[in-house]
Amino acid sequence: MKGIRVAEELRSRSPSTGVVVLSQYADAEYALALLDKGASGRAYLLKERVSDLDQLVNAIREVARGGSVVDAKVIENLIASRSRNKRSALADLTPREQEIIAAVAEGKNNAAIARALHLTEGAVEKHISSIFSKLGLSEEPAVHRRVKATLIYLAEEREPEKR
Repeated sequence: MKGIRVAEELRSRSPSTGVVVLSQYADAEYALALLDKGASGRAYLLKERVSDLDQLVNAIREVARGGSVVDAKVIENLIASRSRNKRSALADLTPREQEIIAAVAEGKNNAAIARALHLTEGAVEKHISSIFSKLGLSEEPAVHRRVKATLIYLAEEREPEKR
C-alpha cells in the first residue's frame, strides 16, 4: 500500500509523471486505489507475473504514452468480486411486495391487484409506493415508475440466482 500512497503523492505534485507499481497483491482494491483519481499514466502489475523484461518494458511504454495497464489476474479478481457482491434490487422487497410487483408485471391495475390479493386499493398503493422507494424510483416526468419497476422485476426474474 506504500507504493499506492507514493503514486497518489506523485499525482498531486506532478500529474504528468507516470507510475508503474509492481505488487505482490492481486487484490483488486489495491489497483482501484491506484486508479482512483484516473487511470492515465498508471500501471499495476504483479511481481510474480512480470516474467520477462518485454512485459515490463511494454507497460512502461504504455504509461509513458499516457495509457494504463492492469494485470489480467487483478481484473479477473475484480470481476469475480463484483459478481459476488452484486445484490438483487428485489432482495429488499417483502413477500407481499414481491407478489404485488409480479402482478404489476402481469399488467394488472391496482383494483385488480387488490381483488386478487384480498387487499384494499389503498393498501396496494402503499405497497407500490414502498416498492418504488426500495427500487430507487423517484418521481420523474420522463419515467413511468410502474414500467421501470416491471422491467427491473422481469430482468431479475431471468436471473433468479442473484437473490
